[in-house]
Amino acid sequence: MAIKKKDLSAHDEIKLDHPSEIKISIVVSEWNPKITNALKKAAIKTLKDRGISKSNISEISVPGTFELPLGAKIANSNNQPHAIICLGCVIKGETDHDKYINQSVASAIQMLNLSLDKPVIFGVLTPNSMDQAKDRAGGTHGNKGVEAAYTALKMIQIHKPITKKKIGY
Repeated sequence: MAIKKKDLSAHDEIKLDHPSEIKISIVVSEWNPKITNALKKAAIKTLKDRGISKSNISEISVPGTFELPLGAKIANSNNQPHAIICLGCVIKGETDHDKYINQSVASAIQMLNLSLDKPVIFGVLTPNSMDQAKDRAGGTHGNKGVEAAYTALKMIQIHKPITKKKIGY
């Protein structure tokens, strides 16, 4: 059962050390562009509001959600970010394609977290309908792009002791 019209994007403030030195890559699926662009805009705004320089936020577009993990790997090689945010939206259809895509992407992103030794954030919506997607991309349930950006920053803070020399802390 869904939570009734509750904004789930509320979170505690985060205090970042040296936010101007933090580099973030955002990988966005082009499929369901109204949704994924809303997620991307919210993520970028959240990062900028926390002091991350626009010049330290790189973006890569990939054709669909299934391509997010490879896009993340490419973003890592090209930009050497401190975290990578993957944003997509797979809406349930008449077949089970969504289950295969979502499970594959979730597993691949999990593997990237471990192999790259940096936060790779799963910001993929898995709704049953376009209305549910809209509710989670700036609608009644907030915006999951905000949550993905916040998660990236929080994970960078947690990871900081390991990457201390890399970020200049």
